[in-house]
Amino acid sequence: MTAEYSTFERLNVSRETFERLEAYVDLVKRWNPKINLVSRNSLEHIWDRHILDSVQVYNCADQFENWVDIGSGGGFPGMVCALIAAEHSPDSQFSFVESDQRKSAFLRSVARECGIKCTVVSKRIESVDPLDADVLSARALAELRILLSFCDRHLSRNGTALLPKGANWKKELSEAQEEWKFDVEPITSLTEPQAVILKIKGVSRG
Repeated sequence: MTAEYSTFERLNVSRETFERLEAYVDLVKRWNPKINLVSRNSLEHIWDRHILDSVQVYNCADQFENWVDIGSGGGFPGMVCALIAAEHSPDSQFSFVESDQRKSAFLRSVARECGIKCTVVSKRIESVDPLDADVLSARALAELRILLSFCDRHLSRNGTALLPKGANWKKELSEAQEEWKFDVEPITSLTEPQAVILKIKGVSRG
């Protein structure tokens, strides 16, 4: 079994989606030396560390029409989710909020070259008008209590936040619950046993 086929099997996506993801990975590798989308070490393990890690976020989502990814950076997990949705939910809208102009340019390049429709908002998250998201995602952006302020602003009433968190997630959760009310389901990460994806609904100030 080739390494490529093994990766394809683990992702559990169609060949068409896998080819889009391959094109995306090539773009990350091409742009990374100039704008540091991911660390050099993690670039060597991009399929596990970034792609599979993002695919599992998509798999946690409920039905949606409007997906917002904040602090998008190099597009993890949002761009990966958009590439999957191009096949499974082609009418859905994806928006990426990224204040860094160079990373915004990268995201637009990916969308153009991979043939997907999306909106890239080159502003700071707190200055963007409420986006009424069905799903809001953010990875390696801020601690949970801060992310919840963004959720409070940008999620629709019945929206869901999907927030990957590392080994210290229980501490972040405890601190956030002192300030916020919300329903949460921790989903164990497929790529790191100590990490989770926090599936959060019903965010309001405590």
